[in-house]
Amino acid sequence: MIDPFASIAELRSGLTKKQFSSVELTQEYLTRLQTIGRRHRAVSEIMRDRALSEAAAADRRIAAGDSTPVLGVPYGAKDLLAAKGAPTRWGSPGHKDQTFDFDATAIERLSKAGAVLAGKLSMIELAGGGNYDVPWASADGACLAAHDPTRWAGGSSSGSGASAALGCVGFTLGSETSGSITCPSAFNGATGLRPTYGRVSRFGAMALCWTLDKIGPICRSVADCKAALSVIAGADAKDPSTSTLTLNLDSPAKKPRIGLLKEDFAGAQASVCEKAYADAVALFEKQGYEVVDVAYPEMPYGLAVGIIVDAEGSSAHENFIRSERLTELADVNQVAGFAAGLEVKAVDYLWALRLRTEAAEKCAAVWEKCDCIFTPVFYHRAPPADRPFSETWRNMGGDGGPANLLGWPSVAFPIGFEEGSPIGGQVISPAFHENVSVSVAQAYQESTGHHKIHPLTG
Repeated sequence: MIDPFASIAELRSGLTKKQFSSVELTQEYLTRLQTIGRRHRAVSEIMRDRALSEAAAADRRIAAGDSTPVLGVPYGAKDLLAAKGAPTRWGSPGHKDQTFDFDATAIERLSKAGAVLAGKLSMIELAGGGNYDVPWASADGACLAAHDPTRWAGGSSSGSGASAALGCVGFTLGSETSGSITCPSAFNGATGLRPTYGRVSRFGAMALCWTLDKIGPICRSVADCKAALSVIAGADAKDPSTSTLTLNLDSPAKKPRIGLLKEDFAGAQASVCEKAYADAVALFEKQGYEVVDVAYPEMPYGLAVGIIVDAEGSSAHENFIRSERLTELADVNQVAGFAAGLEVKAVDYLWALRLRTEAAEKCAAVWEKCDCIFTPVFYHRAPPADRPFSETWRNMGGDGGPANLLGWPSVAFPIGFEEGSPIGGQVISPAFHENVSVSVAQAYQESTGHHKIHPLTG
């Protein structure tokens, strides 16, 4: 019997032992995408023909003794990644007929490794670059959280987070400019790995913000994230921003020092998160990690990110913004936001870029005191799926720091539950030190079971 919540390694073992074939596994996940995934509005396009073709090819490779780690394992990709054989709508009603006749580099690399692309997953329209205010700012409607379908699955990689947690595929790909991997990971009880900026090629991915966009996996465990990232990471001549540094996911020789920020649990009325956070810190200490207090330099990180996203996002989508199709977007706030982005002054954009350079210099001092930072993703569970965020986004918190501005990697994972819905923590580390975040988060998951509490999918 196939366990849809099995890890990549477990699925791969089942394929090798001929407990099931890749075609059978793929059919199981295609059914779950069509039923459970559709009910949660997590699916943009099911790619049955391509999936079954790739699964049959994977079975032939497995029979020949190929032991590639993701071979034969079905996955889903956020719908901003181009894929042959399906529309790439970018979550936007204004791009409903858009197709590309090539694969994004991340998908191409997974295809070569024998992974099976089962579907394109829902997302916030144009990755939310116009500053959306409603959960239903998507051509697919409001994506519903895995554990509580009255709540939002997060954004902008909504379907990726929900599909991973719901067991609709073996793993997923998402993307992040400012929170779009960590948010849906936290709200669905999934585990997401935001890589260092430049670690994964963005060729074939919709651009929102050229100097902030990152592509990474959302899975059910840190181990699965490591397996997926190992395939998609690496330099790509088609994306000059990619780094030539070799990916290292080995555990550090010395236990990392974990930095703790000053958290305002009381002000956010977040007693549940406070306990989950305290329990996690106590576990880290029991495991032998040194825990130290740290603080980011006081700088307007969020303002800088907002200006950069507004300017670069409106530039990337200028033709669409100036067309009549702009008004087809599901959220009027997006329409207004993208239009306003065309008016960002060059002096403001250049100020934000200069601030980023200054922040990189000043924030380097943080890493002299610690090797990573542990902090909640948000202080509370996901907000309701049927109300604007302007009414519901209260006391949510978030690290509010320089991580996305400076391209630092992070692993987000569940650390507890609030009224049945997951809340997440994250481990942030310096650029190109994914192995530090991964080692700490994996140590947590090896001693706890929050990531194994799956939703009842029926």
